[in-house]
Amino acid sequence: MGRHYSVNIRTSVLPSFLPSFLPIYLSIYLSIYLSIYLSILDCIICSCVLSIIVFIIHYLSIYLSIYLSCVHYLSIYLSIYLSIYLSIYLLFIYLRLFIIYLSIYLSIYLSIYIVFIIYLCVHYLSIYLSMTVHYLSIYLSIYLSIYLSMTVHYLSIYLSIYSIYLSIYLSICLSIYLSVCLSISFILGVFISFVLSIHGLATFYKVINFRSLSNM
Repeated sequence: MGRHYSVNIRTSVLPSFLPSFLPIYLSIYLSIYLSIYLSILDCIICSCVLSIIVFIIHYLSIYLSIYLSCVHYLSIYLSIYLSIYLSIYLLFIYLRLFIIYLSIYLSIYLSIYIVFIIYLCVHYLSIYLSMTVHYLSIYLSIYLSIYLSMTVHYLSIYLSIYSIYLSIYLSICLSIYLSVCLSISFILGVFISFVLSIHGLATFYKVINFRSLSNM
């Protein structure tokens, strides 16, 4: 019975101690695993970084060698180009100065030539205009004399025809007016004589009546 009791005590104590030691063992195991993993990862990363750096340095050395050779040739090319450019630029400057002096000379020459041409043109134009004005005045005087003579002639003909028609019209109007006046005066004379005869008959009738009344 005592043995049975001791076995029960051991079996009951083991499950009670096992949950308390399990996290400790697990943490120790995880720390060992993480340290090994991180050391391996650090080695891998360092090797990769070193290989990349070596690769970059290698290619940078190749690039720099090519670049320096290109820069050398480029400097030679640029020096040649700059010398050519400066020579061309100086040539253009001299050409521009030549063009400026030539333009000044040509402007002076053209101004003198234009002034001379204008003077000649004005002179000959004044001569031509004076002759033209002279001939034009002669032509206009002849034309105006002919025009005025023809105008006066046609105006005299028109006035004579107009005076003839006006005299005929006035004579017709006067004859009509005189005939109307004579007819009116004749009618008025007949009317006055008729009125006077009626008045005389009335006066005569009154006198006769007055005498007959006085005799009675």
